[in-house]
Amino acid sequence: MRGLVTALRTLTVLPVPGKEAEHFSSALFWFPLVGLFLGLLQAGAGYVAMLSGWPELAAAMVLFSGVLLTRGMHADGFADMADGFFGGRDVETRLRIMKDPSVGSFGAIGLILLFLFKSIVLVKLLAIGLYPWIVSGVLLARLVQVALASMLPYARREGGTAAGFVDGAGIQHFVAAFLVSFVILLFLMNGAIVSSGIGLSAAIVGAVMTSLLTMKKIGGVTGDVLGASSELTEMLVWMSGVFLAMYS
Repeated sequence: MRGLVTALRTLTVLPVPGKEAEHFSSALFWFPLVGLFLGLLQAGAGYVAMLSGWPELAAAMVLFSGVLLTRGMHADGFADMADGFFGGRDVETRLRIMKDPSVGSFGAIGLILLFLFKSIVLVKLLAIGLYPWIVSGVLLARLVQVALASMLPYARREGGTAAGFVDGAGIQHFVAAFLVSFVILLFLMNGAIVSSGIGLSAAIVGAVMTSLLTMKKIGGVTGDVLGASSELTEMLVWMSGVFLAMYS
């Protein structure tokens, strides 16, 4: 259970009693369940706001609750990755920029576009009433974090915030997280294999896109990259839900 404590403390702002995991990588087993928890809270915030009949407000509440519950650390990682990857000319410069707490032009532009796309997609999801897809996006975003931590090396030789998760991670963490995520996804989709498969496919696209980009730019992952992968995956899964509803 220490892994669950570490997962909750890492992925949320909630004050969780208990001792940290001896090996931080053991928290990866619990990432999908924490993602489910966060997704339910965010979808719940959207549902309550939709009682007003105002989908744009409901979309804003989904996004706001997500930022509030996570301290906005994944969005911060997305901004840092955008600044580093597109503002640095070599690996060392990119890593140095990513470590700088200031947000540059690329990070600001990236965040604006990210939340613009997310809000547009969420308005459609909420208008149709596809709350399971909102939960699924948040859940699968955490699965992708496990996938990248388990399969890619840590980029900083001197270590860093996420090194404890990445260095001890292995294929067993991904397999366990994948199986748990798939079972939960089937439950959320009422057993619909097609919907579950499309959601997983969107998550895989997010993982592959992030992996290829980060290996090219810095040769591995960092905490910022894991956070950015989460943001990208949420958007792709939510978009796949909208497309499925519109064209099926």
